Order: sequence, then structure tokens, then C-alpha cells
Amino acid sequence: MQQKIVLIGGPGTGKTTIINELIKRGFYCMPEVSRKVTLKAKKEGIEQLFLTEPLLFSKMLLEGREEQYNKAQNLKEEIVFFDRGIPDVHAYMNYFNTIYPDYFIEKSNTYKYTKIFHFSPWKEIHITDNERYESFEESVKIDTFLITTYSELGYELINVPFGSVEERTNFIINSLSCE
Repeated sequence: MQQKIVLIGGPGTGKTTIINELIKRGFYCMPEVSRKVTLKAKKEGIEQLFLTEPLLFSKMLLEGREEQYNKAQNLKEEIVFFDRGIPDVHAYMNYFNTIYPDYFIEKSNTYKYTKIFHFSPWKEIHITDNERYESFEESVKIDTFLITTYSELGYELINVPFGSVEERTNFIINSLSCE
């Protein structure tokens, strides 16, 4: 049975760096969808789609993450890593206190993942850029919503310790091979 592994945590906690390292090591990884959605909106003249139309942005994210999940289902890979999962969408909506349709949570209950690796906020590596505008303090707050959302869905989170890219990646791989 295929393992679907999700990396979660507030913005700027090192998830994408680890995804890139996993790719280098030959693992199949699904990239973060929000950067793609944000860049597409910018090309259409909308500077911060999430801030101007959070529900539309979140619907686009949900569709993208659902598409990734279904794509993974059709792969022959034993392990597929995801840079964020479907529940992240409504966790962010909760953080921004935005009302959203029930199907956001229904999709989180329908599409299940095998393991969730949590990356805690880490001030030393947190940076902002054109697509990641959240401050470190905002990242910490978002992280609490992510933890709550995944826990309420019945997931046990595995905390990835701080360390080098190699150490963090090895921790994840070793955690999978313990089974």
C-alpha cells in the first residue's frame, strides 16, 4: 500500500527545502500548490490573491491539492511526499477567520494521509519572499492552527527536530523505515 506523507508547519519552517532534498534522493514529491496559485494570480494582475479573495484562493488550493492526491493514487511509487496537505487549506481559513463551505472539511476526511511530519517555527531559518509574506510571529500563529486542524482529524504528528537539511531529511526517512 502506498504511503502518502505530508510535511506541515507554518511558513518558512524548512518544508520545501526538505522536499527538494527528498527529490535529490530519488523520492517522488508533490510541490507546494500555493506558490503556483499566487504566481498565476500575479500574472493576472492580482498582487495578493489570498488577501483580496481568500475563499477563491482557498478553493484553488483545495482543487490543486486534491488533484495532487489523485495523481499520487495513480503512481506506482511506494512513498509520495506532499509539501502540505488538504487539511492545510481549512487550517489557514480558520487562522484568517474566514467562513468556508463544509466540503473543505469533508475533503480532509475523504483524502487521508499515512503520516504527518510537523516542522515547528524556527526563527533562524525563517525568511519572507515574493510569495511568502508572513512574519515569524504570524508563522507561529498559523502553526497552532495547523496542529489543531490535523489533530482534530485524528492524525498523530511527528515533530521533525531542528538540524541540518541532511539531519532533518534522514530523520524523516528513518521514521518511515522503522515500520
